[in-house]
Amino acid sequence: MDRIPILRMGNFLLVTIQIDLYDRLATTLEADLVQMVNKTEARGVLIDISALSIVDSFMGRILGNIGSMSKIMDAETVVVGMQPAVAITLIELGLELKGVSTALNVEKGMELLRTKVGSYNESENTDDEDGSE
Repeated sequence: MDRIPILRMGNFLLVTIQIDLYDRLATTLEADLVQMVNKTEARGVLIDISALSIVDSFMGRILGNIGSMSKIMDAETVVVGMQPAVAITLIELGLELKGVSTALNVEKGMELLRTKVGSYNESENTDDEDGSE
């Protein structure tokens, strides 16, 4: 069975979807990603969908599920490279990608993840310092 590669970059996971996803591959990606977040204790997931020209309601739900599950596991999710037609379709279908942030490209997405994870770590450190005084 086909699988989408998941690359680890520090404490982030990077997924680049290069092919149109059929339902089984999408659900396999969802399960694989959640397992990798758990296994690697990743703090962020970046999903590049720039090669996709179509995202249907099922794939939209899968992206939302990945974001929600990752959030529960203390990881941020950013989807990058969304084509305008994909964005229009998601809105027309009424799909909200809860727990998912978006950015224009991989570079901006990584910057957004670093900002989100960095600000979270800083607030943790501030709380620790306040508690020890």
